[in-house]
Amino acid sequence: MSVAEGTIAIVGAGECGVAAAFALRNLGHSAGITLIGDEPHIPYERPPLTKTASVSLKPIRNSRDYEAADITLLRGQAVAEVDPESRSLKLSDGNTLHFEKLLLATGARPRVFPGLEQARTLRTLDDARTILSGLTADTRLVVIGGGFIGLELAACARSVGARVTVLEAGARTMARAVPPSISDYVANRHKQEGVEIHCNVDVSEIAGGEVRCADGRIFAYDMVVAGTGSQPNVELAEKAGLTIDNGILVDHRFLTSRSGIYAAGDCCSFPHNGRQIRLESWRAAREQGRIAAAHMLGKNTVYADIPWLWSDQYDLTLQIVGLPANTGIIARRPVTGANGFIEFQYDGQGRLVFAAGVGQGNTIAKDMRLLEMMIQRQAKPTLAALSDPSTNLKALLKAA
Repeated sequence: MSVAEGTIAIVGAGECGVAAAFALRNLGHSAGITLIGDEPHIPYERPPLTKTASVSLKPIRNSRDYEAADITLLRGQAVAEVDPESRSLKLSDGNTLHFEKLLLATGARPRVFPGLEQARTLRTLDDARTILSGLTADTRLVVIGGGFIGLELAACARSVGARVTVLEAGARTMARAVPPSISDYVANRHKQEGVEIHCNVDVSEIAGGEVRCADGRIFAYDMVVAGTGSQPNVELAEKAGLTIDNGILVDHRFLTSRSGIYAAGDCCSFPHNGRQIRLESWRAAREQGRIAAAHMLGKNTVYADIPWLWSDQYDLTLQIVGLPANTGIIARRPVTGANGFIEFQYDGQGRLVFAAGVGQGNTIAKDMRLLEMMIQRQAKPTLAALSDPSTNLKALLKAA
């Protein structure tokens, strides 16, 4: 298989790859675009997979959109090798695809630690269908890992009556993402719903229908799922000689160490405020895909998106904007009507850099959006003003 000059290939048909493909067309790229996904399904959104017990495919774009944009979508097709010298991809069906420029949007996959190989993992549509369709009121579900994925799954399982136990290696759930107060708030809600949560648990092995822990505790299960984080899919890039550092290393243009090859989304580490970071975020993947597309066409576009994450558990919504600073002050703002609160962190210069909130439904969404814009503007609101629920956040934003 060969393609005409100017063709751009995109490996990975998730949120990032799809966003990049359509951005290329919208920005005027007229040559070929080939989007390659290793799943047989039309590209779909992953966040809904753990939000309800009823799993359905939610397409990112419908099939007619790809046809209308003249984007070649290869489904169920893995890429075996990238050859930077010949600008070619070797596909799993034995064909070769040539490109002028390449975007690696290979995403990430679940991390499975030694001893946990018998646990299921939840990343794909097929994973979700298998796990959630197998849950009943009689199911004893053990979830290893108390992060977003593990707790969202626990909430889904409880909605059908399953008996759920969560085993967390750390001192609290969601420790990498939220302050302790929000961890406690959400953990208490899970306990009210009947979920058993055990922290500081070192799982040593899974065998004979039991999860065995280093301290001797044993948890019998009908289903066990590991939600122990993820790792970037860098094997193609590494084999092709690209620089790897907590993901595929890219610069501000999302350009890798090889000319003409870009990487974006969960698989890449990119510069942010003087350090290289990697984000696992639906919105970051989408925006990075768009920015990478612009740079592939020679357009000097700045990626200035503020990191944003969210999670739905029962009727609670968590939202996080920004990145925590190493030093700073945490302040709290009650949210009227949300039965929740938002906490903030400042950096050493008094700038707002991080906010994390929890509340019922979408009641915190408006405030979180305003706080996101304050972080974008490097605002320095006073602690007293930000902590006072009667203070108008719009007014603080205008004053920034």
